[in-house]
Amino acid sequence: MTTTEDRKTQLQARREELIQRMQQVEAELASHSTPDWEDQAIEQENDEVLERMGLSARTEVAQIDAALGRIAEGEYGFCTRCGTEISAERLDLLPFTPFCRDCAR
Repeated sequence: MTTTEDRKTQLQARREELIQRMQQVEAELASHSTPDWEDQAIEQENDEVLERMGLSARTEVAQIDAALGRIAEGEYGFCTRCGTEISAERLDLLPFTPFCRDCAR
C-alpha cells in the first residue's frame, strides 16, 4: 500500500522532472536565430509544439503544488468537492488529482 509520504516523494520527483523539462524547452526556444526563411518557418512550427509542452508542464506543476499543499494540510486523498476518500487506484494513476472519480466527471 502506498503511503502519503510515498505519494509526496513521487509528486516531488515528478515536479523536479517537469521543472527540468520546462528549462529545456525555454533554452530550446531561446536558441533559435536562423536567418533563412524556410528554416524559420520550420522553427516556428517546432516552437509551437515546444510552447504547448511547456504549458502542459506548467499546468501539471501547479496541480502537483496543490496536491503537496493538501498533503501539508492533511487533506490529501480526499475529494475537494464532496469530501469522500479518493481511491488508491485513482491516486496511482493521477497522484495530484483533487477529485474522486464521481466528481471528476
